[in-house]
Amino acid sequence: MSVLFLKVFAQNYRTVSEIPYYDDISLRNSDVYIKERCVLDIYYPKDKRKYYTVIWLHGGGLTYGQKEIPDSLKNKGIAVVAVNYRLSPRAVAPAYLNDVAAASAWVFKNIAKYGGDPTKIIIAGHSAGGYLATMIGLDPAYLKLYDIDPNSFAEIASFSGQIFTHYTIKQEKNIPTERLLVDEFSPIFWVKKNTPKLLFTTGGRIMDLEGRYAENVMMLSALKQAKNEKMKYFELEGFDHSNMPEPSYILLLEDIKKLEMSTANKSIDERK
Repeated sequence: MSVLFLKVFAQNYRTVSEIPYYDDISLRNSDVYIKERCVLDIYYPKDKRKYYTVIWLHGGGLTYGQKEIPDSLKNKGIAVVAVNYRLSPRAVAPAYLNDVAAASAWVFKNIAKYGGDPTKIIIAGHSAGGYLATMIGLDPAYLKLYDIDPNSFAEIASFSGQIFTHYTIKQEKNIPTERLLVDEFSPIFWVKKNTPKLLFTTGGRIMDLEGRYAENVMMLSALKQAKNEKMKYFELEGFDHSNMPEPSYILLLEDIKKLEMSTANKSIDERK
């Protein structure tokens, strides 16, 4: 085991829970559901500075689920911010997208207070969380409200996220879920050349949910047509929708390690 990993595992960590991420106190007080759901938890290393932060978005089809700090991302020398967002049908699009944007803006503006680096923020999630992460990372409108360029993310990581319009949003619009829809609520609608790094994974094409493999392959093709070479896609054969996050965490942590090494090498070069 390397000295680097010995140091990482030796870190002390702290968790701060139930932090409201909307700055507007009057908004929180006037909307009971915002007050209830629009909170986040932050898990961070106490004795390290300038670390990477993963904004983690839970799955659940946009209709259920709770924020969590994935065990596989704990004790890795990074911070994890777990976000709750409003859910359908009590809220409808774009409410949950607005929530994730507000939470992301909170992280950009506040992570330095906990020792993190606002230039080292990754947005990630599983299933509906992967869909939300990709939408916020590609559609500039949501973060524009906070004067933040989504290209400020170091990476977008989607674990089996939908690429076309999410089926829950189609239900909200009374559109049959089996009908393919690409509109402003589709990550593929926002394909362009200049994006953050992209890490997309799915389970096996037969074992994962219907369409997830095909949609992600189409996303890869669309990005290549846009001359964007920043997406890495992995089909994780032998894994279904529920257990595919585990190997995906490994891929994400490998990316963070590469980003850290690249940053360290750049610092060395600048000092020469």
